[in-house]
Amino acid sequence: MALEEIRVCGTVQGVGFRPTVYRLAKICGLKGDVCNDGEGVLIRVSGSEEVITEFVEKLYKECPPLARINEVIRSPYLGKFDFDDFVISRSVNSVVKTEISPDAATCFQCQKEIFDPFSRYFRYPFTNCTHCGPRLSIIRAIPYDRNNTSMVKFPICGECEKEYQNVENRRFHAQPIACHVCGPRAWLERADGKPIISDMFSMLDDVDAVCTLLQKGEIVAIKGLGGFHLACDATLENAVQKLRSRKQRYHKPFALMARDINIIYEYCYINDLEKELLTSPSAPIVLLNIKDNQKLPFSIAPGQNTLGFMLPYTPLHHLILRRMKVPIVLTSGNISDEPQCISNEDAKDKLSKIADYFILHNRDIVNRVDDSVVKVIDNKIQTLRRARGYAPAAIILPPGFENVPPILAMGSELKNTFCLLRANEAILSQHLGDLENAAAFNAYQETLNLYLNLFAHKPEIIAIDKHPEYLSAKLGKELAIANQIPLDQIQHHHAHVAACMAENNIPLDSKPVLGIAFDGLGYGEDGTLWGGEFLLADYRQFQRLATFKSVAIIGGKQAIYQPWRNTYSQLISAFTWEEIKQKYGNLEIIKFIENKNPKLLNQIIEKGINSPLTSSVGRLFDGVAAAIGICREESSYEGQAAIEMEAIADVNILNNDEETLNYTFKFEKSDNIYYIDTSSIWREILNDINQHISSSEIAAKFHKSLAITVVKMVKQIRQKHEFYQVALTGGVFQNRILLKQVKMQLEKSEINVLTHSIVPANDGGLSLGQAVIAAAKYLKQVT
Repeated sequence: MALEEIRVCGTVQGVGFRPTVYRLAKICGLKGDVCNDGEGVLIRVSGSEEVITEFVEKLYKECPPLARINEVIRSPYLGKFDFDDFVISRSVNSVVKTEISPDAATCFQCQKEIFDPFSRYFRYPFTNCTHCGPRLSIIRAIPYDRNNTSMVKFPICGECEKEYQNVENRRFHAQPIACHVCGPRAWLERADGKPIISDMFSMLDDVDAVCTLLQKGEIVAIKGLGGFHLACDATLENAVQKLRSRKQRYHKPFALMARDINIIYEYCYINDLEKELLTSPSAPIVLLNIKDNQKLPFSIAPGQNTLGFMLPYTPLHHLILRRMKVPIVLTSGNISDEPQCISNEDAKDKLSKIADYFILHNRDIVNRVDDSVVKVIDNKIQTLRRARGYAPAAIILPPGFENVPPILAMGSELKNTFCLLRANEAILSQHLGDLENAAAFNAYQETLNLYLNLFAHKPEIIAIDKHPEYLSAKLGKELAIANQIPLDQIQHHHAHVAACMAENNIPLDSKPVLGIAFDGLGYGEDGTLWGGEFLLADYRQFQRLATFKSVAIIGGKQAIYQPWRNTYSQLISAFTWEEIKQKYGNLEIIKFIENKNPKLLNQIIEKGINSPLTSSVGRLFDGVAAAIGICREESSYEGQAAIEMEAIADVNILNNDEETLNYTFKFEKSDNIYYIDTSSIWREILNDINQHISSSEIAAKFHKSLAITVVKMVKQIRQKHEFYQVALTGGVFQNRILLKQVKMQLEKSEINVLTHSIVPANDGGLSLGQAVIAAAKYLKQVT
């Protein structure tokens, strides 16, 4: 008989893994025990080597739905062994190396129970089991036991205790187990503090009353899994406009939730992968193509051709929507640009002027976790915001990163995440928002401290962005100095490329790829702001081979929210203003800019007053959009103009191979760097506007021409530099048209294309790239 210790690493706590081990060990006739500890799950068994091997194989095959096995390590057991059966032992505190499972949407069995009058979980809004429910949002420490979560203040009743202790029950050791008798409760309050008259609704309970309120056109703040949401009936224009006005969110699309997928089918097209995503345990918001005959108000998603839908992912949502035959708006419960509220007191303080009613509960949210956002392009998932349902599941690093030290990467300024690197895995935080907002930066620091404590992570290197004014970089410097830790400053676009390489499992010592990084902007090696880069890169270094010719970004950050400034910068780089007025003075865009005092604008550019140079493709998109009348005066969120221009692009032109339907970008070369000159396309664009070519045609021609130009540049570079793979990264490559066109044309040339899937192409994935670059540099130094 063999005695073995079996270490299982991965997402194996709080997901029903120990009951599975117990069941399989009993089937195999093994003796021993299983327990949770800081490293994952530890199994000690006695039996023949053949049977133990069979047992391990079964573990892989019958892994619980929310579990993920990264590694199984078998070794002889040399300690005391006095088991005459197989048992589940108490958790052991040890060095933390395990993972935390993401929050998971309500499973089908729990859904059935909350609607079953004969179940003791009937209409209980916090029903869960080992296959679903809160994880990251309630955890304070590892191991994942009830006393380390916000459920500790709810002692379980006798009936729940029976299920918790019954290894045959799916709630065996489900840490958040609760019921009407012993668990959290939900209640309804008016925002104005007045009492609710009990007979004013036809309702079963306070949760059911929310549905009636929504149907009456009220706005309700709902305390959910990882934060508050604001909800209203999505079919009522007045309610949607009232929510926009009160929240001061005037244009950004609202997320929607529908009771079931059949309701979503009434408004959007859904393919198989999109359906799989909607109904998965992650239950993200999925961006879906809108049907022409759908009847939702335009104000739900102004200027968009997609709607962001999700399905109910908690029992509370299922119960609220039981009688709701139309979608509801379910948007983050916050004042514009601030983080979601997570406490009852904070919500009542900040949201009482937005919401008419609150549905509250008394289970604390420990970790703020926003909804994830994904879309499908060419039958591949593209993550736009990685949060609930995905974070903090570890990302396994490519071969070569097995022996990295603990590294902390601080991320960017916008769409921030941070990353903890250890052994061969990266733990990417949930989306934390834009740090330029003080409340968001405070939340970032709180979440960072929580993660460092949860994972007992003591970084030996801190990686930051090179931008001297990023708050995340400043904080990283302070931490490095205070803890005497080496600091590694990583170039923004190199980090984008490295993140794409890492999630595509490109080994550490692979040959360089050509990274094409298009975004809003990032701090460049030459002190200018980059954003349209072709970098020959591996994990340790990069060479800038091509870029877009820089133009001034007038007013700095103002240009993000006033797209006409980008139009003017582009135009003035191609012509003098007198030339423009003489030939195109009759055009609306020229008349518009003429009223903005071009003489003063020229002086600002010439004197370099808050007008840094940038090669940004994101700002180029803004400039073209404003020229054709999209968000010309202002945009209320970054990328709005580009997103709305993508939405109107003429599909027929995109599918047409005629060269005459393209704009011509020029190539120049200086100091061994190719420059893409945009000045030539502006004469063609203005001529099209002058000839009354529609905005949808111009938008399509621009997208198509840019894609052709990118591919031409790749082929130009390939004549002198060897590479076999191209990585498409940066926020601009969230543009469905550009991504598909570039990818398709490169693959026709037999070039392997790397794109993002599980990690955002935008700055939400930047911290992963920073971390692997810092790790690669370290590994080179020690070898």
